[in-house]
Amino acid sequence: MASLFTTLTSFLLVALAIFLFYRHPSSPFMAPKSVHDFTVKDIRGNEVPLSSYKGKLLLIVNVASKCGLTESNYKELNILYQKYKDQDFEILAFPCNQFLKQEPGTNEEIQETVCTKFKAEFPIFDKIDVNGNNAAPLYKFLKSEKGGFLVDGIKWNFTKFLVDKEGKVIQRYGPRTPPLEFEKDIQNLLNSSPS
Repeated sequence: MASLFTTLTSFLLVALAIFLFYRHPSSPFMAPKSVHDFTVKDIRGNEVPLSSYKGKLLLIVNVASKCGLTESNYKELNILYQKYKDQDFEILAFPCNQFLKQEPGTNEEIQETVCTKFKAEFPIFDKIDVNGNNAAPLYKFLKSEKGGFLVDGIKWNFTKFLVDKEGKVIQRYGPRTPPLEFEKDIQNLLNSSPS
């Protein structure tokens, strides 16, 4: 009788697990397979499913307004954006205050600075953590897909991830790698990826 009870209990637990898996496919039972599996918040707090970027080549960057790399990175990111935005290319900027508190403002202040001072037209998202226990799930995924030199953690502002049109992380560039230095990678992916 005890054996029958154990078998029945095991069967019910497996059935429940299968039911939950198919009922809630985004549950913890299913690991994300691409950037498109995530939903993030924009600078105004609106939810944005990254699946809305399917078919676009993405450059995902953690940004800061008061970093020594800010001027040069925004300048070159703007050049790339103007050049390729009409060719299914998008830059997604995520403000982060984890590196010497170089992005201290509110979302409203960040948006004002980015749009006015740095003339960025690409989407700016909610300020997030990119490392540690409170790291945004998107960044946990990015780091797991393309680890860094020696450690996977983001080392500084303006770490850049190039993501293909299917949401697969293709390349990771360090903070000191100027965006125009890997323009050829963007061109190659735009020319080889199906639209």
